[in-house]
Amino acid sequence: MILRPYQEEAVKNTIDAFQQHDAVLAVMATGLGKTVFFSHIAKDFMSRGRVMVLAHREELISQAKDKLLRVTGIDADIEMGDSWAMNNYFKSEIVVSTIQTQVAGMDGEGRMTRFEPHEFSSLIVDEAHHAVAPTYQRVIKYFRQNPSLKVLGVTATPDRADELALGKIFSTVSYEYDIRDGIDDGWLVLIEQNLVEVHSLDFSQMRTTAGDLNGKDLAEQMEHEENLHGIADPTIQIVGDRKTLVFAASVDQAERLAEIFNRHRSGSAEFVTGKTPKEYRRKIFDAFAKRELQYLVNVGVATEGFDDPSIEVVVMARPTKSRCLYTQMAGRGTRPLEGLVDGLSDAAARKSAIADSAKPSLEIIDFVGNCGRHKLVTSADILGGRYEDDVIDLAKQTAREESQRTGKPVDMMTELQKAESEIARRRRMREEAEQRKHIIAQAQFKTTRVDPFNVFDITPYREPAWHKGRPATEKQLNVLERNGVSTDGVTFIQASQIIDTLVKRREANLCSYKQAKLLRRHGIDPTEVTFEHAKQIINLLAANGWRKVAI
Repeated sequence: MILRPYQEEAVKNTIDAFQQHDAVLAVMATGLGKTVFFSHIAKDFMSRGRVMVLAHREELISQAKDKLLRVTGIDADIEMGDSWAMNNYFKSEIVVSTIQTQVAGMDGEGRMTRFEPHEFSSLIVDEAHHAVAPTYQRVIKYFRQNPSLKVLGVTATPDRADELALGKIFSTVSYEYDIRDGIDDGWLVLIEQNLVEVHSLDFSQMRTTAGDLNGKDLAEQMEHEENLHGIADPTIQIVGDRKTLVFAASVDQAERLAEIFNRHRSGSAEFVTGKTPKEYRRKIFDAFAKRELQYLVNVGVATEGFDDPSIEVVVMARPTKSRCLYTQMAGRGTRPLEGLVDGLSDAAARKSAIADSAKPSLEIIDFVGNCGRHKLVTSADILGGRYEDDVIDLAKQTAREESQRTGKPVDMMTELQKAESEIARRRRMREEAEQRKHIIAQAQFKTTRVDPFNVFDITPYREPAWHKGRPATEKQLNVLERNGVSTDGVTFIQASQIIDTLVKRREANLCSYKQAKLLRRHGIDPTEVTFEHAKQIINLLAANGWRKVAI
């Protein structure tokens, strides 16, 4: 399987990281090929010992086994339920197992004790945001009896609350490539958000359990007759004949939604849950893949390990406070059509191919009501992972107002960019007001931290917990210095953002940092000024004794 450029970079960075670290985390958004990535890591480690791949769902196990075979040529043994990996002369170099299997049986010791830790060179944890759980910690501790063992965690963007805990398990993050990167580079489709007001929905009195809306409270609310129709009727009107995946909060809600869809169009919908017999579930998935069904309503079944690039609409009939869960649900529809973008050499070509295809974007439908104290997740949270909460909150607010005003979906990435500019403007206004009061102190502050962000009028990215306090690398510092950017106290994330901005501005033929800084100093906003125009303005300023000129 040919690696995409970002996968090549992820493999290289991860192998390099293992030269200095024993436990490494790689963050890669849903739909970008995490399994292919870690299969190449497994291939690299096989020469040093066996490889154990851990997951927590049967679908992920079969998916991993298939990709590992295609990448490594090795038919992995499965340790799960009635399947037992060989531990004799014919044992495979790779074992794929569920976490539940590893900790179960063997008189309470767990089936992990069937394996000799010193035979294994590496342990790969798929969906590693689960690694904070005691069961995972127990298995990791068992295999790390081998002091030479390397541990790789792979996850899509995790909840912010998980970052600190993951930072204690994994000593470094080798690679990060989030959903926004995937969209910007043309590997994933654009996301359009539709926020539908359902006045009878009321989440304000719900309890919070384990960081999300209480399951029982949520089920009761979503199963209410008025709310069922408040979700089903707008969905039918909005999606038209597009292929739609629906996430429900309970079995009863899923069954009723499918029933309502079928009333409007007989045979258009089916529902699946964890209790649906596996053989029947496969038939339903197959019918959905062939478009024999328009609506597939599911309860916690299609969140992980379910791939169908032809999904055009995702309906969130299961509101959540979990960014991780929302990311998994939205990720079911972010892939472009099969075979569309691979082989195209640059982002512009891939984005053009997606725009001209039968699936130019994914529409996500969320249903909003009275949230009370709860902060429910929308696509702004997963697309805005690099932003602080104030930018995300403003984007949510404006998107909701726009969607309700027009009745049409909004481009959430555009809303986030507008919110970023507005927050930057507000920040700059506050700082300029403060500067007028405390000129000396503010001038000193501007030369150390704010300067590059104010020059380009950008909002500093949020620093994930695992990067807190991480200094910029020598390579980053060299790039900044070459571009005339002060490096005093610059962190790894700040350097990454500034360099990314420099590169994008150069590609768009916009003015350089040095030019922008000079223009800003003379009261000229350089945000959209081209390199050549900036040169002309600076020449005019110089000729006029650096006094203000008409432009």
